[in-house]
Amino acid sequence: MALINLLLGTWVIITFVSNISAQETCSRSAIINYQEILIDTNSTQKGEGLRFYLEKDPTAIKYLDKYQEGAQIKWANIVMGTTGSLLTIGGLLVGGDSDDKKAMIIGGISLLIVNYLTAQTSYFGNERNLEKAIREYNYRNSPPIYYSPGNNQKFKESPTQSRDIPLLYLNIARSF
Repeated sequence: MALINLLLGTWVIITFVSNISAQETCSRSAIINYQEILIDTNSTQKGEGLRFYLEKDPTAIKYLDKYQEGAQIKWANIVMGTTGSLLTIGGLLVGGDSDDKKAMIIGGISLLIVNYLTAQTSYFGNERNLEKAIREYNYRNSPPIYYSPGNNQKFKESPTQSRDIPLLYLNIARSF
């Protein structure tokens, strides 16, 4: 029973953390010509706010298109998440203290954790495509795009810095 409580607690924490990071991505912006440009102009096409600028560079637009393809909803994640949730809920609803109940709960929570980790790995890998698109644009075009995925406030305070802004960031990602 202690293992079940531990897994449920882990699942709640992961859900809470993913909701916090989802709120941050809704207001992403970049600085271009001293103006703040929204990167994600709508919820369906991520990165579309930069298309006007990135179209000037064929390599950058390829990375943007690749980023937008990777940002699409993945049915495998939906199926895994739904199955894990149903197994967990089904295990909680089964009466008694049987082995089937424990197996369903542990299997459901494990499936949810694996689904979360694979979705996050895919997300961070896909964000690199947006960073590559901006970097490729900045190499050959102006005005430069100032974008920091981790700390956007830093660039809002000093957009006058030229190309000495680091365009490569350390990102910890999980892979299988």
